[in-house]
Amino acid sequence: DIIFKGKSVTKDKSKITKYRTLVGLVFKYFNLFSNMTALKNCMIGQEKVLKKSKNEAKETALKYLEKVGMTPYINAKPKQLSGGQQQRVAIAKALSMQPDILLFDEPTSALDPQMVGDVLDVMKDLAKDSGLTMLIVTHEMKFAEDVANNIIFMNNGVILEEGDPEKVLKNPDHPETKEFLQRFFDE
Repeated sequence: DIIFKGKSVTKDKSKITKYRTLVGLVFKYFNLFSNMTALKNCMIGQEKVLKKSKNEAKETALKYLEKVGMTPYINAKPKQLSGGQQQRVAIAKALSMQPDILLFDEPTSALDPQMVGDVLDVMKDLAKDSGLTMLIVTHEMKFAEDVANNIIFMNNGVILEEGDPEKVLKNPDHPETKEFLQRFFDE
């Protein structure tokens, strides 16, 4: 079951669309419309789903494109952008929907190593400044340590360990967590 704000999301399927408007998603492969500019990618959901006017959607989109450092590229299409730039547009697109929670599914795993830092910096700024609840699936342990309030360590879909970053990353209880972290920190 998935509980969101105290209510089951899965029990009443007729309300699933409403829940989707409250949750922003950022995937590892950007999910941008290739035929649209960065600006239009950030406007389309607001216009179609949230029923915002074109001007209101543009204002919101520009705000979030600026927040992720993509203002100079508002007229660029995805193929004209690097992977890191595309991911920053994807983050702005999700933020433009003004979600209650933002889910990141391995947002840096499809990026070149030099682009990872740029995207993680944007996410760190969001974590620090926005007050937005973010759920991040990542293998970037240092990032998780720096940003997280709570870490859940999973293996094969099973929660093995949960707690504050200091506890889970520096003093884990579960043998599989210890083994994974040992491999990570030995690299």
